[in-house]
Amino acid sequence: MKTKTLWCVSVVTTLEAEDAVSELLGKVLGEPASSYFDLETGMTTVKVYCQTEPSRPAAWRADLRAGLDRIKRCGLDIGSGKVALAKIRREDWAESWKRHFKPIEIGGALLVKPSWSKKRPRKNQAVVVLDPGLSFGTGQHPTTAFCLHELARCGKKGAPWSFLDIGTGSGILAIAAAKLGFSPVHAFDFDPDSVRIARANARINGVQNQLRIVRRDVTKLPMQPVRQYDLICANLISTLLVAERQRIVAHLKPGGRLVLAGILKSEFLAVQKNFVKLGLKPAGSKVGKEWRSGSFRRI
Repeated sequence: MKTKTLWCVSVVTTLEAEDAVSELLGKVLGEPASSYFDLETGMTTVKVYCQTEPSRPAAWRADLRAGLDRIKRCGLDIGSGKVALAKIRREDWAESWKRHFKPIEIGGALLVKPSWSKKRPRKNQAVVVLDPGLSFGTGQHPTTAFCLHELARCGKKGAPWSFLDIGTGSGILAIAAAKLGFSPVHAFDFDPDSVRIARANARINGVQNQLRIVRRDVTKLPMQPVRQYDLICANLISTLLVAERQRIVAHLKPGGRLVLAGILKSEFLAVQKNFVKLGLKPAGSKVGKEWRSGSFRRI
């Protein structure tokens, strides 16, 4: 039986530092983080929901503060960085998310919605069901949305494309790829919690047998892989993308598409330059809030 209450640890930050703070909060609390952006205040709130009250509060608060200081020293504006702990009713948690997590349509090809939404898909529109809060990666973030649009566009190319999702998070991209007819669909993440959640989401969406999700480290990818893919999505921080660019590109077929996301606007051109040097041709990009994502074709 589900508990009637949840414990919520939250950090108020900026859109610029959202990903870094989400990673920090998830690592410190041992649970996946979720976030939402408030248009009125211009601030992002990152949250972790726990089934029981987090133990050793002085220790995890100290770890959080130290981590926030590190993020600040890296040059990111963390905003107020206010940390809060609250006990909430599960019903209140659900209602809170229902107010601001709305279904997302990716053209006529894909509908991403929470389980409580009654929105019906249009004709021939694939449906991905993902609930926020106790999982993460729901398509609300502009970088994830860009990847979904690229998936939907490439999924119309005729014969099934193969797909690799690097840094799968909630599994949203891999699940969407399976729903759109990509085959094979492979995904991995270094975080074991992400792998567990992504597999659970795949089961909820009935595609667990159409894809493979494993724990893997992008820094250990082979330079001469057994398989190459038609489409790769890598939604990672820019430093990791640049550092492991050769390993990532090695897994892309000649003529294949590489989608890079998770990049701040100020860092995008430097990332693009490094990938162009490896024989990739820019095929389009999009700015969303503080982020810029790009699509590339391997020549």
